[in-house]
Amino acid sequence: MTVRMKDIAKDLGLSVVTISKVLRNHPDIAEETRERVLKRVKELDYQPNLMARSLVTGRSYLIGLVVPSLLHPFFAEVAVALSAEVGKRGYSLLLASSDEQPEVEAREIQQMLARHLDAMVIASCAEDAQVLERLERSNAEYVLIDRTLAGATGNFVGTDDYAAGRMATEHLIAQGCRRIAHIRGPRVATGEARLKGYRDALEAHGLEFREDWVTMSERVDNDATQHGAEAMRRLLAGAERPDGLFAFNDPLAIGAMQAALDAGLRIPEDVAVIGSGNLHFDPLLRVPLSSIDQQSAEIGRQTAMILMERIESKVKPPARQVILEPRLMPRASSLRR
Repeated sequence: MTVRMKDIAKDLGLSVVTISKVLRNHPDIAEETRERVLKRVKELDYQPNLMARSLVTGRSYLIGLVVPSLLHPFFAEVAVALSAEVGKRGYSLLLASSDEQPEVEAREIQQMLARHLDAMVIASCAEDAQVLERLERSNAEYVLIDRTLAGATGNFVGTDDYAAGRMATEHLIAQGCRRIAHIRGPRVATGEARLKGYRDALEAHGLEFREDWVTMSERVDNDATQHGAEAMRRLLAGAERPDGLFAFNDPLAIGAMQAALDAGLRIPEDVAVIGSGNLHFDPLLRVPLSSIDQQSAEIGRQTAMILMERIESKVKPPARQVILEPRLMPRASSLRR
């Protein structure tokens, strides 16, 4: 026999509203009441009827997340933090990968819209804001993360990428590097901002900016380690070898370090390397990788806060732009001094 919410309410002498609030982790429930309800729910193996709840509330209690790669640790860490926060309010996360292809991203967004999700979170691989037009025509709630888009005026949560690029480059300069190369990111906001930070840091310290010391990987989130190694081999084949390298992200930097070691170079003595992302496996590498911490978990938490506010408020709040400050995490791959 199917257990219903009103059966639990009658059994415990509580209202259906109280049971519902407990199941949605609503804050205005006494702890003793919460424990009684959860204990009885577990005993009866109660499973809420999500379809019925959606018909009553008009919500799906689903949030979509579209990112360039689900395998990239940065986006995985964002997803974990986001899922944990929205889960506290009874929401679930649907995940999709664009595989760094704008047409795939557009298709995934359209499919999620067809499911009538309550909101979407997008780390876009597109080069313009056209992808958002359908969302806005549909009055869909959404938050852009990590990568903003030219012309976009909605909610955004990310890191100060210009500061990240400048911070990484100035760290290498402080370690004595004078010929600093850059494996740049794609031609989206993050790639352009980190490149500008890199270039401005060189110019501020009177160092030469050379086009041949900037190489671009076609893919930065999928198979990035391999592409980082290929990029480093291109740099080492030049007439003059760089003595420092700033990579757009950590997987690219890891591939670049492997190529340098394979070429018989010492890290950091011959070439100092720093990435971006501060991925959890960095200290476990053969040469622990210096990195810029982009606060991936905090991006997930801040995004969840914006989403819950917009979904559950009767009056829609204005769009918010949350820019987190990057943090330098120096390790053996760059520390010469």
